[in-house]
Amino acid sequence: MRKLTRVIGLVFLMVIPVLSVVAQDNVVDEVVWIVGDDAILKSEVEEQYRNLQYEGQKIDGDPYCVIPEQIAIQKLFLHQAKLDSISIPESQVIQQVEARMNYFIANIGSKEKLEEYFNKPLSQIREELTDMVREQGTVQEMQRHLVKDIKITPSEVRRYFSGLPIDSIPYIPTQVEVQIITINPKIPQQEIDNIKARLREYSDRVMKGEADFSTLAIMYSQDPGSARMGGELGFMGRGSLVPEYANVAFNLNDPKKVSKIVETEFGYHIIQLIEKRGDRINTRHILLKPEVAQKDIDDAVSRLDSLKMDINAKKFTFEEAAQYISQDKDTRNNSGLMVNQESGTTKFEMRNLPQEIAKVVDGMAVGDISAPFTMINQKRGKEVVAIVKLKSRTEGHKANISDDYQALKSIVENAKQHELIQEWIKKKQKETYIRIKEGWRNCEFKYDGWVRQ
Repeated sequence: MRKLTRVIGLVFLMVIPVLSVVAQDNVVDEVVWIVGDDAILKSEVEEQYRNLQYEGQKIDGDPYCVIPEQIAIQKLFLHQAKLDSISIPESQVIQQVEARMNYFIANIGSKEKLEEYFNKPLSQIREELTDMVREQGTVQEMQRHLVKDIKITPSEVRRYFSGLPIDSIPYIPTQVEVQIITINPKIPQQEIDNIKARLREYSDRVMKGEADFSTLAIMYSQDPGSARMGGELGFMGRGSLVPEYANVAFNLNDPKKVSKIVETEFGYHIIQLIEKRGDRINTRHILLKPEVAQKDIDDAVSRLDSLKMDINAKKFTFEEAAQYISQDKDTRNNSGLMVNQESGTTKFEMRNLPQEIAKVVDGMAVGDISAPFTMINQKRGKEVVAIVKLKSRTEGHKANISDDYQALKSIVENAKQHELIQEWIKKKQKETYIRIKEGWRNCEFKYDGWVRQ
C-alpha cells in the first residue's frame, strides 16, 4: 500500500511494551489469560498499567479488563502474522530503534543520563525497544495485509459527503507543505579509519580462530536488534536488506570466512554467512557507527546558514539548492518537498511532521526559510542538519468535496478498514483457544467473544 492507514487507531489502542521508568513492585506472578499458545501474565498487565499511569494516559474502563484485552488482540494479530509469514525487514527495525535511541539521547543529553532516567542499562533499553518495534511493526504489517484489497471509488466518496448532516461535516485541521534541505555532518577520515581498523581486528580474530564471530557481535556490534543474538539477522530476501549489504552477503559462500568491510547508510559492517535457502539468506554481522563531532555539526550549520543567505539574495532558488545540494534522498528530486507517508500527499497536519520540523515550522510564514537546526533522520537514525521552507499553509476549515477529496476519501477508506478489522477480530476469536482465569472475566469487554460458556 502507498500509505500507512490509520486502522490501528480506529480498531483499538494497541498496548505496546514501553520503557518503564518506575521501579518494579514485587508481584506474585500468575497466568490470567491464555490466547492460543500464548499466556498473558498478571505481571505483564501490572507493568502495562504502571507505565500508562506514569505517562498520564487515561484508560477508558477497568484497567484489568481493558489492558489484557488489548494485549490479547495484539497476540491474535501476531499469531496470524506467524501463520502467514508476515514480518518486517530487520533493517527497518534497526532504523526505527536507532532513530528512537538517538532521539532519546539527544533530548536527555547523554547515554549515561538515559540509563539514569530509565533506571536500566543501555543494552536493556535497546533490547526492550527492539522487541517493541518489531512487534508493533509486525501487527501493522498484518493489518495492512488484511485491508490491502480495499478500494474506494469517487462515487462512494461523493455519496458519503452528500449524506452528511451539516453539523457532521468533518473539520480539516491546519495543513502545511514543507520543503527541506539536509546535510550530513562530515565524518572525519580518522574516525572512519579507526572504525575500519576495529572491524579488521575482529575479522582477523575470527579467521585465526581466536574468537567466535557471534561473541564479538554480542560484545561490540552497535546494531541493537541483532547484537544480543550474536549478530544474526534471520532468513531474509534480497529486498529486505539494504543494497550494499545484500550485494556482499549474497556473494558469500563459505560460513567460515568473514566478508570485506561494507559501508551502508547505517555505518560499517563485517558479515558472516550462516546459511542460504533458495533466494533467502541468514547472516550475522557486526555494525560500527562513526560518531559525529560537534565541530562537524557546527560546520554543517555554517554551510546551511550561508546557503540560506544565497537563496535570500536570489543567487538560486530553494528548489535548485534542494536538487543539487540536499543529501536527503527522499526529497531532493522533488524540489525538497516532503511527502506525507500516511496520506500519500504533500500536506501535513502539524502533529504528523517530525517533531523537530514542527517546532520550527509553527512560527513561520509562507515563503519563510528557517535557520539551520539539527534533527534525527527517522528512517536512518542519523543526526543531520537541516533548513526548511514553508511552501503553503491551509488554515483549518469545514471539509468540502473540491478541496478535501483526499481527506474525505481517507475517512471512507478508514471506515471500511475499521469494519473489516472488527469482523476479522470476531472471527479470529472463534477460531482461537481462549481461557480467562476466574476473577478476570467479569468485564465489559469491547469484543464479546472472549468469555465462552
